[in-house]
Amino acid sequence: MGEVKPTELIVICFMLLHGFVAALNCTSPTPKALLRALESSLLPEKRVRPVKSFSDPLNVTISITVVGILGVDEKAQTLTTVLWEVLEWKIEGLSWDEKECGTTRVSIPREMLWTPDVIISEFMEEDKSPGTPYVYLNNTGHVFDDKPMRVVSSCQLGIYTFPFDVQNCTLTFGAYLHFASDIRMIQGYSAAMTLEESKQVMQTNGEWELVDITVGQTTLTIDVGSYSEIKYHIILKRRPTLYVVNLLIPSCFLVTLDLFSFMLPPHSVDRASFKMTLILGYTVFLLIMNDLLPVTGEQTPLINVFFSLTLALMVASLLETVFITNIQFSSSQYGTVPRWLRVLVLRYLAFLVCLKPKKPSNKVTVNLSSSNTEPAMNSSITSISVQNISSNAKLQKAPPAAPPDPGLVELRKLSRDLTAIRCQVDKHSQGNSSSQDWLMVGVVIDRLLFCLYIVFISTSFITIICIWAFNNSIGA
Repeated sequence: MGEVKPTELIVICFMLLHGFVAALNCTSPTPKALLRALESSLLPEKRVRPVKSFSDPLNVTISITVVGILGVDEKAQTLTTVLWEVLEWKIEGLSWDEKECGTTRVSIPREMLWTPDVIISEFMEEDKSPGTPYVYLNNTGHVFDDKPMRVVSSCQLGIYTFPFDVQNCTLTFGAYLHFASDIRMIQGYSAAMTLEESKQVMQTNGEWELVDITVGQTTLTIDVGSYSEIKYHIILKRRPTLYVVNLLIPSCFLVTLDLFSFMLPPHSVDRASFKMTLILGYTVFLLIMNDLLPVTGEQTPLINVFFSLTLALMVASLLETVFITNIQFSSSQYGTVPRWLRVLVLRYLAFLVCLKPKKPSNKVTVNLSSSNTEPAMNSSITSISVQNISSNAKLQKAPPAAPPDPGLVELRKLSRDLTAIRCQVDKHSQGNSSSQDWLMVGVVIDRLLFCLYIVFISTSFITIICIWAFNNSIGA
């Protein structure tokens, strides 16, 4: 046996320590020679995992880039995105010399290699993106599989704060069949690098904006075994300008117009017709803009509650206007205001809306005082009649009396007329008092609904502004 030179011994030791074995022998530094060497080495081994031992896991590094956000379907609860997926793994025992084969990297057909069965767990539709038939293979045995993907994935969407909502959708990458002991998923680029690169190559500028991306490595454990997974959390924010301009601002204009309609006097202007026109216009507006509203799921969007309450207040204001108008023109036909209603409305609610009840008018006081003087007149008339009767009794034996005094007859007629007038005045005064009470009830209810309108509009505006500010702070 010949002696081994020290230089050769050092090279052999270095190659053994680094696991580098020149498995391919190229006859010449040409693509044909390298391809023939690869076919003789790779094709027989492409049916099994490229590892030295079955107990060794294959490390698959994954990196993604979000190229576009095509849309979010609230009804189907799905997210449609376009991704660039890069998978990297190493074929154990495969390498070649750059000088001998002429290159450090070569693209070969995908069918020549064993490829990992990495899928997205949230897939809802078949991937319809164009396929890439080639992968890159380095002289160190590393394989780079870069391909585009059109992903339709499931996502639990929360639309309560629509159109100021922020969605957090998850894309879970992992092997479909192989356990964690066979394929181990490893994170490639960091979350910050993934987000930065995605914003640089983003090719869509639609309704949704990419806010943040977070990455985490997890293990799914079930009865048969555990699976290695990489989870990407894609955080999206809706751009609300379209909905603010087309939905919220016109609705607020109509509500404000209905609010100022309370300043119209119902006894001189047909306020009811004006409010009915507003309700009709608001209903047509909601029907036209119905396509912009999301389909409700488990949660009802806050904007739908806003529209419903707005329409309810408009209807309530119309009913209140009808009530006020009826009181204005038909209150004389009603009886007295019930005691419980008088106490509730004229005492407590009137104090709540800062309205003082009106004092009784002087006309009623004069009527009551005039009615108190009539008994004296009746007593005087009665005394005159008694004196006449007594004088007639003394003169019964006298000759037949003369005809009745015309003045006495006139006084009796006047007494009957005064009694009838007093009854009419009392009835009229009672009716005026009842009408005034009913009118006051209507005024108090009108003021109460006006205050509720102001409170509702103020609360709605403050809530919308706060949600919008919070949404913008998340984007910042």
